[in-house]
Amino acid sequence: MRQNVFVVEHPLVQHKLAYLRQRKTAPKEFRSLMEEITVLLLYEATRTLHQVEVEIETPMCRGSGRTISGKKIAFIGILRAGLGMLPGAMRLVPGAKVGHVGIYRDSFSLQPVEYYCKFPRGLEQADCIVFDPLLATGGTAIEAVNMLKQSAPSSIKLISLIGAREGLNAFVHSHPEVEVYLASEDARLDANGYILPGLGDAGDRLFETY
Repeated sequence: MRQNVFVVEHPLVQHKLAYLRQRKTAPKEFRSLMEEITVLLLYEATRTLHQVEVEIETPMCRGSGRTISGKKIAFIGILRAGLGMLPGAMRLVPGAKVGHVGIYRDSFSLQPVEYYCKFPRGLEQADCIVFDPLLATGGTAIEAVNMLKQSAPSSIKLISLIGAREGLNAFVHSHPEVEVYLASEDARLDANGYILPGLGDAGDRLFETY
């Protein structure tokens, strides 16, 4: 039972995902679609952020409103494809701290290999959101969250565009308390560890490195 996995079925998400998947979608359009889907998924992932009531003054009179409380929000992008998700996230929450984790999947063992890690200072008691477009075997996201937990954040969430069933099961087994938000759960992986039907290699399609 995966109570912390949320597939966002909103029509706008599914519409944009259908175009994102297509082979003929050009890199420029691919980047825009990735950012747009990220914003929609982040909207759902931040639904439970704590709010406080504040006093405001409109051009007409004094009143009240609600703002997000003073807790810190941090975005962690997994290199390299996670870079395609951060611009959309930053537009939605421009005050968020940003960190990066460099992990690649070995093409033979399919195991994660770390090559870079730079987290912002002061993540203690922060709400952290990790961005990884594709959750295939799950190894990269699992390792990134393992590293992030060493900074003792208040909460961690993961946003992916597509997750394979195998990778989702592995991630939830390793981090059952971390909520996962994604646009689609795909059925399986091929022999090389690529998601089917998936969308190919997200990094290659973002940066035209075929």
